Amino acid sequence: MTDAFIPKSIAVFREGYGLERLRADSLAGLTVAIVALPLSMAIAIASGVTPDRGLYTAIVGGFLVSLLGGSRHQIGGPAGAFIVLVATTVATHGIDGLMLATMMSGAFLILAGTLRLGNYVKFIPYPVTVGFTAGIAVIIFASQISELLGLTLPAKEPGPLIDKLPALAAAMPSFDPGAASIAALTVGTILALRRRRPSWPGMLIAVCLASAVTAFLHLDIATIGSRFGGIPRSLPLPQLPAISLDLARAVLPDAIAFALLGAIESLLSAVVADGMTGRRHRSNVELIGQGIANIGSGLFGGFCVTGTIARTATNVRAGGTSPVAGMLHALFLLLFMVIAAPLASYIPLAALAGVLAIVAWNMIERPAFAALIRTSRGDAVVLLVTMLLVVFRDLTEGIIVGFALGALLFIDRMGKSVTVAPQDEVKERPLDNIDGNTVVYRLGGAFFFGAAATVGSVLDRIADQYHHFVIDCSGLHFIDSTAANVIAGTVRKARRAGVSVYITGAEPDVRRMLETHEVHGANVVYLPSVGEARALIAEKPG
Repeated sequence: MTDAFIPKSIAVFREGYGLERLRADSLAGLTVAIVALPLSMAIAIASGVTPDRGLYTAIVGGFLVSLLGGSRHQIGGPAGAFIVLVATTVATHGIDGLMLATMMSGAFLILAGTLRLGNYVKFIPYPVTVGFTAGIAVIIFASQISELLGLTLPAKEPGPLIDKLPALAAAMPSFDPGAASIAALTVGTILALRRRRPSWPGMLIAVCLASAVTAFLHLDIATIGSRFGGIPRSLPLPQLPAISLDLARAVLPDAIAFALLGAIESLLSAVVADGMTGRRHRSNVELIGQGIANIGSGLFGGFCVTGTIARTATNVRAGGTSPVAGMLHALFLLLFMVIAAPLASYIPLAALAGVLAIVAWNMIERPAFAALIRTSRGDAVVLLVTMLLVVFRDLTEGIIVGFALGALLFIDRMGKSVTVAPQDEVKERPLDNIDGNTVVYRLGGAFFFGAAATVGSVLDRIADQYHHFVIDCSGLHFIDSTAANVIAGTVRKARRAGVSVYITGAEPDVRRMLETHEVHGANVVYLPSVGEARALIAEKPG
C-alpha cells in the first residue's frame, strides 16, 4: 500500500502519539458527541426512521470514518443533506431497501476511491453546491413544520413540497400551542446560548430544557417515548438486510445518489477542515473510508454516513488533533446510549424539530448565496436552477442539471477568454515588410472546442489574403483536438492559395497536438519567435 492510500490514523500513530494529544482529543471527542447526540436522533426521525438508527449511524459509521478516512479531523455521522433521499428510499423500498442502498453506496465509494476519482469531485461548481445545500435546507425546514406547530395530519404527510404545503394548511386547525411553545423554547435557547455562551453545547442544553419543561408541565405532546417507544441501550448485532436481485436493481438509483452526495459532502467537509488547520486530506483514502463506514453502518442497522461540516468544525475548534478525536466521539455516543437511553423517551419531537430548524438555517450559506446572486448572472442562474430543482423536483436531478449548466457556463467563459487579434492590435512591433503581403495574428489563452468556431472564422477570413501568414502561439497554453483541426483547416486553405504559414512560439505540447492533426507541409514553418519569422520573411524576394 502506497502512502497515498494509508489512512490518516496510521500516519498519526507513525508520527508518535502521546498522552497530551490523547487528552486534547478526548475533550474534543466529548464536545462533538454532546453536539451529535440530539442531532443524530433528529436527523433519523426527519428521515423517516427511528431515532436509534441515527445513533447507530453516528457510532459505527463515525468510528470507521475516523479510523479509515483520509482526514485528521473529519467527523462522520448522519447528515441533514441526506434527509430527503433517505426518507424517499424508506417510503419506497422499506428499511431493508435503505440498508441495501446504504451498503451498495459504500461499495461505489470504495470503487471511486480505488480509481482515484476523489481528485475530480472538487470540480463540482461552487454555485451547484451552494444551490443544492440551500434547496435541502428548505426541504428540511418544510418537513419539520408539522412538528414545530404540533399539527395532526389526517393522512401521511406528502413528500413533495407542492403537495405538502396544502396539506399543512388544511391541518392548521389542529395547531398545538404546547408543541409550538416547546419548539420556540428550543430555538430561542439555542440562539441565546450561541450569542451569550458560544462554547456551551446549545443544542443538548436546549433539548434537555425542553424535555424538563414538558415533563414538569405534563404537556400532552409527542415524545420519542410516545412515538417510538424509546431507544435501546446497546448496539444491535450486525446482520445483512434482505437481499435480492430485484431489490438491488430497484435501489440502484438511490445507492448512486447516496454515493454521489456522500462523496461531495465528505470531501467538502475535509476541505473546510484543511482550511481551518492548514493540513491536507487524502481525498481517495477519504472515499474508501467513507465507503467502508457505509457498509458498516448498514450492517448495524444505520443508514448513510458522511463527513459532516458542522461537527468537523466543532472538533477543530474544540482542539482535536487527530482521528482519535472522531473515534472517541463515537465511543462517547455509545456510552451515552448505554447510560441515558431511558431518558431519551422524554425528549419531545417538537424540540428535535427546533434543532433541525436551526440546522436548516445554518445550511443556507447566506453570504455565499448573496455574493453569487450579485456578482455574476451566469452563476446566479446555476445557483437558482439547482436550488429550485432540488426543492420542487429531485436532488439528483438538481445536481446533474446544475453541473451541466455550470459546465456550459465554464465553456462559454473559457471560449471568450481566447484572444485572436492582429499583432499591431496587441501593441506588438509590426513586421519590417509592411507592404501588405504579411499579417501576424496572435492566439492567447486556452484554445479549445468552445472557442473553435469563433477563432476559426477569423483565421479563415485572412488565410488566403496575404503571401505570409504568421500565427503567434506564444500566448497559447492549451489546445485541444477541435482547435488543432481548425488551424489545420486554415493551413490547408492557405496552401491552396499559395500562402506561407509560420507557427511561432508554440510550446512542445501545443506543437505536438498541431503536428498530430497535420499542421505541417511545404508551406508550414515552425519557428521559436515572431522575430525569427520576421527575419526569414525579410530574406525572401518580393
